[in-house]
Parts: sequence; C-alpha cells; structure tokens
Amino acid sequence: MQENTGVTADYPGDAEVTDDFSLAGVPDAFQRLWTPHRMAYIKGGQNQFSDDDCPFCVAPSRPDKESLIVHRGKTCYVVLNLFPYNPGHLLVCPYRHVPDYTDITVEETAEMAELTQTAMRVLRKVSNPSGFNLGMNQGVAGGAGIAAHLHQHVVPRWGGDGNFFPIIAQTKAVTQTLGEVRQQVADAWPGETELSGETDA
Repeated sequence: MQENTGVTADYPGDAEVTDDFSLAGVPDAFQRLWTPHRMAYIKGGQNQFSDDDCPFCVAPSRPDKESLIVHRGKTCYVVLNLFPYNPGHLLVCPYRHVPDYTDITVEETAEMAELTQTAMRVLRKVSNPSGFNLGMNQGVAGGAGIAAHLHQHVVPRWGGDGNFFPIIAQTKAVTQTLGEVRQQVADAWPGETELSGETDA
C-alpha cells in the first residue's frame, strides 16, 4: 500500500512516474546535506593525493592563515574545511597520517575529543548555531573524501540552512570568506589556561 505523500493523483504526468514506494523529493524523516562540490574528490578518486601531498599532512607545515588552521594542539589540530557544508565547518585532524579511527593512540583520541568539544563551544560563541553534525567518514565506502588521513567533521547547523540553493542551483550561500571565519574562530579559541579551567586573577 502506497503511503499518502500529499501529491494528488491528477497531477499531470504523475501516474506514469509514480512507483509503489514514493516520489523522489517527497519530505521524509531525513535531513540531507547536499554537497555537489564533493564530486571533485569523488571523480578524482582516492589516488589523487599521495602521502607526499596529503592536504592534512601539508597544512601544518604552512602558516595558520594560509592553511586555515584555527588551533594547533599537541597531537591534533583544527582547520577550516576548504569546501564547507556550512560557514564554520571545522575538521579535527591528527598530525599523523593514519586512515582509521582505530589507528590513533589513546592520547590522540583524547585530544581529538577535547578539540571537538572546544570547537563546538567556540562556534556557539562566534556564530550561535542551533545544532551540530559531528562525524568521521571512514574509508571510501563510508564517504571519506580523503580516506587516507583521519579527520572529524564539526558542522554547525541552523534552522533552515538547507534551503533551495544547493538543491536547485548547486549553490551554497556562505556569508563570510574563509579567512574571516578562520580569524573569528582562532581569536575566540581559548588559551591553555582557559582550557584547563584556570583563569588569570
């Protein structure tokens, strides 16, 4: 039995293209992030980067402003995504070139978690998102654009941020330049004393 999708049967041409499941695009329980810009990674394949030019390995060797790094930790660093889903989309990366979450040490795991929490606090402070998507795409089949180097996504979300632009026009409205966002997040990132809970008297 077909679920009532709200589309009337007398819509021109509807009967010829309607199956027993549902129409494409009919609202359902999923929120989708449409990312047509990722096709460059998909079409290029995982071999487009070698260990010598992995962007996550190269970034720490360059100045923070040039690499869009907002914070450097002991085992991991935080960088803006060059192709953000939303403004302020951050990546938490270990310095070591390892592909899988099970490859990192206890120390790296702890710092990655701590930096993810701090990234959420900083983004709340500078841009007041109403939610977040956190996640790691593991392996090619898991959707990792660069599967060879582990990275965790921290994506700020706002109500209504998935509007018609990305879906119809393959356009994402980003309200600030990457440089501006990097500067705001870097400036708001707490210092070591603030991270440890200590404050200057």
